[in-house]
Amino acid sequence: MSVAREDVLRIAQLAEIQVDEEVLPTLVAQMSRIIDYVAQLNALPAGETPRPFLAGPDAILFRPDEVKPWPLAFGPGKLAPAFKDGFFVVPRLGQFEAGEVES
Repeated sequence: MSVAREDVLRIAQLAEIQVDEEVLPTLVAQMSRIIDYVAQLNALPAGETPRPFLAGPDAILFRPDEVKPWPLAFGPGKLAPAFKDGFFVVPRLGQFEAGEVES
């Protein structure tokens, strides 16, 4: 399949590209080669899906994804100054005691 000169000019117009007259034959030839190459790719059988490539030997298996809690280096009681009944104890903010909010 070949591309006509008018096809290249229409594509250039749609892309808002100005094409000089001396470059036009080269563009026609290049676009024709591109379309011929794509036609060759369409001729390849596409029904078969190839096996995915995995780096390394085929004997390497993926481990199952298991979500496990990561143990802390030391207990949460050492992370905060006050820890009671499984919760961190934080000081109260005085501005919220009376229900007033500063702006």
